[in-house]
Amino acid sequence: MGGPLEGVRILDMTTVLMGPYASQVLGDMGAEVIKVESPQGDLVRGLGPLRHPGMGALFLHINRSKRSVVIDAKQPRGREALLRLAARSDVLLYNVRPRAMARLGLDYETVSGVNPRIIYLGTFGFGQGGPYAAKPAFDDLIQGAIGLPSLIKASGSDVPRYVPSNIVDRTVGLYAVAALCGALYHRERTGRGQRIDVPMFETMVSHLLSDHIAGETFDPPEGPTGYARLLAANRRPYRTRDGYVCAVIYNDKQWASFFRIIGRPEAMSDPRLADLDTRTRNIDDLQAMVGKIFLERGTEEWLALLEEADIPCMPLHDMDSILEDPHLREVGFFQWEDHPSEGRVRSVGVPASWSDSQPRPGRPAPRFGEHSAEVLAEAGYDADEIAAMARDGITHLAEAPQEAE
Repeated sequence: MGGPLEGVRILDMTTVLMGPYASQVLGDMGAEVIKVESPQGDLVRGLGPLRHPGMGALFLHINRSKRSVVIDAKQPRGREALLRLAARSDVLLYNVRPRAMARLGLDYETVSGVNPRIIYLGTFGFGQGGPYAAKPAFDDLIQGAIGLPSLIKASGSDVPRYVPSNIVDRTVGLYAVAALCGALYHRERTGRGQRIDVPMFETMVSHLLSDHIAGETFDPPEGPTGYARLLAANRRPYRTRDGYVCAVIYNDKQWASFFRIIGRPEAMSDPRLADLDTRTRNIDDLQAMVGKIFLERGTEEWLALLEEADIPCMPLHDMDSILEDPHLREVGFFQWEDHPSEGRVRSVGVPASWSDSQPRPGRPAPRFGEHSAEVLAEAGYDADEIAAMARDGITHLAEAPQEAE
C-alpha cells in the first residue's frame, strides 16, 4: 500500500529547515516531492558532521523521501523549466519572502496561470498585510518576537534564553502540512487551487498565546497574562538522591496517591491542594515542597513508586541516552539503513501509526542534483537540451556517488 498522499506531486522550492521538514513529512506520506535547489545548493547540506561534502547530518534527516533537481531560477531558461514543472504539479511549496518569488517571475498569478489547480503554499516570516511583511525571519528571531525567551526568564532563568531546538521551524512546518492537506481536500471537492500563506510570526503567536493570554482573554481583563503552572520557577525535573525524575502530579487522584505512597495522607488537608485552580495558583510553592521530598529517595525507587501509584513519570534523558530508550527500541523507532553514498546511517522513524496507508520514508536524502536529468526529462526536455542546460549552469548533473565508507 502507498501512503495517504500517493499521487500528489509537490514542487518543493524550500531550503534550510522549516520548508524541507514540511516536505519530508509530506514525502513520507507518499507524495512525490521534487526538491528544487539553486546552483549553490541547500545551505544545510554543508552543516556537519558529514562524511562527504553536501551530505551533512541535518540535511539527511530532513530531506529523505525526495528527489533533487538543480535549477537556476534567476535565468530565463531556468524559470521556464520551473513553470513547466509547476504545470504538472499539484503543489508549489516555497519559504522565501513572496516579494522574492515575484522578482523571479514565480508569483501566484503567474504560476496559477499555467496551472489553475495548483496549491501555492508559502511559509515565511510575517503576514503580508502588516509593516513586518518584508522582514527576514529565522527561528531565533521569531522566538524572541513572540516572547518565548522572556517567558523562560520569567520562569527562573537568569537571562532570556532561546529554546535549544528549532521549535518555530518545526511547528510552522507541521502547520504548513496541515494547511496543505486541508487545501488538497478542498480541491477534491471544488476543483479549485489556491494560494496559502503560513507566516511564522502569526502562527507562533497563536501557538503560544493559547497557553499564556490568560486574564487578557476578557474585556475588561480578569488578570494578567501568563499560565502560572508553566511559569513556575520550580517546574523542572525533580532532583533525587542520585539523579533526576520527571513527574507530573496534576489531578486530585494523583496528589492523593503521591501523599499516600510517601506515608503522609494527612497532607491533603493543605488548603493549597483544594482543587486544580487553587493548586495552579500555588504551584510554585507546591513544586518546591515536592522537590524537597524527592531528595529523600533514589531515582529507581521513585520511578517504581510513582508507576505503581499511576502517577505520570519518566526518567530524565539526554541526547545520548534517548538513543538507547527501551520503548523506542521496542517499537523500532530508530533504524539503521545503508545510504547509497553515506554508508550506514541512523534513520528516525515516522512517529504516527496508521491502520491503513502507513507513511514511511520513500527514499534516502538525495545527493545534489542526483535526479536533475530524470526530472527535466519528465518535464519534456531531451538529452541534448539537458546537457546544454548543465553546460550553461542552469542545472547540475550529479556525478556517480562516492563509495560509501
